[in-house]
Amino acid sequence: MFRLVPSQDLPLLGRPSAAGLVLGAACFAASLTPSLIPRAGLVQGALAGVCFAAGYLIGWAMVALWRWLFERADPAPRNQRRALRLSVAAALALAGWGLWSVTGWQNGIHLAMDIPPVETARPFTILAVAAVLALLLVLLGRLFRRLWRVISAQLQRLIPRRLALALGLFLAGLLFLAVGNDLVLARALGALDDTYAALDRLMPDDQAPPPAGKTGGPASLVGWEGLGAAGRSWVLDGPDAATITALTGLPAREPLRIYVGLNNADTAADRARLALAEAERQGAFDRKVLVIATPTGTGWMDPAAMQPLDYLTQGDVATVAVQYSYLPSWMTLILQPEYGAETAAEVFRTFYDHWHSLPRDSRPQLYLFGLSLGARNGELAVWLPKVLGDPMQGALWAGPPFADGNWRQVITGRNAGSPAWAPLVGDGSVIRVTTQENRLRDATAPWGAVRIVYLAYPSDAIAHFSADLLWRRPAWLADPRGPDVSPGLRWFPVVTFLQVGFDMLTATTTPPGRGHVYAGADYLNAWTEVLALDWPAERLEALRAMLAGQGL
Repeated sequence: MFRLVPSQDLPLLGRPSAAGLVLGAACFAASLTPSLIPRAGLVQGALAGVCFAAGYLIGWAMVALWRWLFERADPAPRNQRRALRLSVAAALALAGWGLWSVTGWQNGIHLAMDIPPVETARPFTILAVAAVLALLLVLLGRLFRRLWRVISAQLQRLIPRRLALALGLFLAGLLFLAVGNDLVLARALGALDDTYAALDRLMPDDQAPPPAGKTGGPASLVGWEGLGAAGRSWVLDGPDAATITALTGLPAREPLRIYVGLNNADTAADRARLALAEAERQGAFDRKVLVIATPTGTGWMDPAAMQPLDYLTQGDVATVAVQYSYLPSWMTLILQPEYGAETAAEVFRTFYDHWHSLPRDSRPQLYLFGLSLGARNGELAVWLPKVLGDPMQGALWAGPPFADGNWRQVITGRNAGSPAWAPLVGDGSVIRVTTQENRLRDATAPWGAVRIVYLAYPSDAIAHFSADLLWRRPAWLADPRGPDVSPGLRWFPVVTFLQVGFDMLTATTTPPGRGHVYAGADYLNAWTEVLALDWPAERLEALRAMLAGQGL
């Protein structure tokens, strides 16, 4: 029978770890240094609190491990008090220096992104939020330590002390993980799922169905309400033929936008077949260009990406998208990175098989597109042995996530001397990478039959995060750095991992052309290359100005 250790032996509010305080304060200060994305006071405070707790844990664990390995006794109480006083003074000095410098550090990110500086980064807000969160996390750690010691104390009756401590640590970790997953994480995710599902179903009073011929309109095979909020918005917001003609001065067609929502059919295969039937009804295979677009996690289709496509093709384009989720991409990417791959594969297989069966001289050019999680799922959908004999004409992948195997291979397999944030791949005849600085003409060879373009900003944490940031300086920090990355950004073990992890959560809060918010002008450059177009410079500038005027 388990015997509880008296609480006074393992107090939750006892003497803090001297090493933990110093290393925690060092991590706190380091977390305030520049990262990829500017942070508001509340977010910075949360990050700083997590970093302090991580540093505190590491400091305490290093001392505990040293004592365990060499069987060192605790220092005399007098020496402990002296060490604690010194550590408190050092911790206060480190934290004070960080808070004094934080405004300048944050403005270093603002300067790199060409956005106005802030007068203050709200150091008192940062301190208050960090202190509360750090205290809660440290108390949680002490609760874990108490559980560990209780289990270990009982195990010592049966096995040697050291083995009991190791096994107790493992069992306590399993128990904490089970409770965290079942009681905290599962409930939080359930609440978020319900919230985003409700937002997806939200139907504004002034959002009437589109006219005949469009998805969700009269005679459409796809129900209007089932499209979801993102799908309805995308179907309604596209330019019409008259708008395209007004800008280009050339005859235009009405662009086709085919969308199938999660609630329009029960399974991924059913939604793919419904999308094909709707595409055939609208005459998508009679257009010059057919684009299979994989949405983001919420089902959103970026207007900054889609409008340049509609204009550049003079409206002679059909774009198909099928929803697979209503959760944000970052959440899905962290918790279920494989989510949506099944839908993307079904849609690609269904449309490719039909396209492949058509005569080559009378079928549209086939292209693929994906943003964020859509880029990852869109790439995973393509099975190379199936398409090599009759490939699509190209693809545009924007903001490819760090978990994307192909994107990682592009970075790690880049030509020597090319930066990790803008890698050159081979001679550039198949794959090219661009940023907000148009680098699509850096290739040493002309395009081949298939054109694949990656659009990724150096400051996009979703594209450049990696687990080895914990212990290794990333290649994208080598000189020369990306144009939107602060020169003050430094790598710190553990801290930079947490900084860039938090940056992923706020990567869409930047102005267009920075972070994970891709600008219409950069999409325009990418689509021009992918579609092999040669528009007059003045017409491209007019389109660029129009996109900028719309805030895209």
